[in-house]
Amino acid sequence: MLVECNNLFKNYGGKNALNNVSFAVEKGKIIGLLGPNGSGKTTLIKILSGLLTASGGSITISGDPVGIETKKIVSYLPERTYLSEWMNVKQTINFFSDFYTDFSEETAYDMLSRLNIDPGEKLRTMSKGTKEKVQLILVMSRKASLYLLDEPIGGVDPAARDYILKTIISNYSEDSSVIISTHLISDIENVLDEVIFLKYGALMLHMTADEIREQHGKSVDALFREVFAC
Repeated sequence: MLVECNNLFKNYGGKNALNNVSFAVEKGKIIGLLGPNGSGKTTLIKILSGLLTASGGSITISGDPVGIETKKIVSYLPERTYLSEWMNVKQTINFFSDFYTDFSEETAYDMLSRLNIDPGEKLRTMSKGTKEKVQLILVMSRKASLYLLDEPIGGVDPAARDYILKTIISNYSEDSSVIISTHLISDIENVLDEVIFLKYGALMLHMTADEIREQHGKSVDALFREVFAC
């Protein structure tokens, strides 16, 4: 198992953002982490990335508790852009190359070319969607064991989504897995191996996408709408 999460809790001021969450993720999988706003998706991703500490329970990545060792093998895409506005794209690539030993400049420049992004352009002159593309390129240019993508296509134009999803698929290996949090379920459904539903911090469902279609006779998107209907 690549990720093992057992009885995970996260408490904020007396309220549980995560409540007794347990699941395991094998290598070589793309997992959709799905749920309405406030369900605990971003909290879980931040705990996996090492940015937050759990209030209870345990979580390991490649057998190690989340910490210094796991940060070396986890590539995290946050929901919000964090890159410095004064930098140009080439400078961000140099920064990642210096910081991460598993970063591939060749991969990054290839993806920039395919998306027609100028390496010399400064981030402050870019649209929100282009900045998000650059940030995703940086994250997926690492040879990580676990990719954590929080809303990777939320601000990206529909024309670029297919390429971005192909990029995600082609840049992870059988020894790594991808966890994607998104509200655009229908856009990513075809690439998902497994699905995790969270609601009010609790695990509602963890199944393969094929099991959902076979057992429930509907798409992941349709089941999501049914489970989380108001």
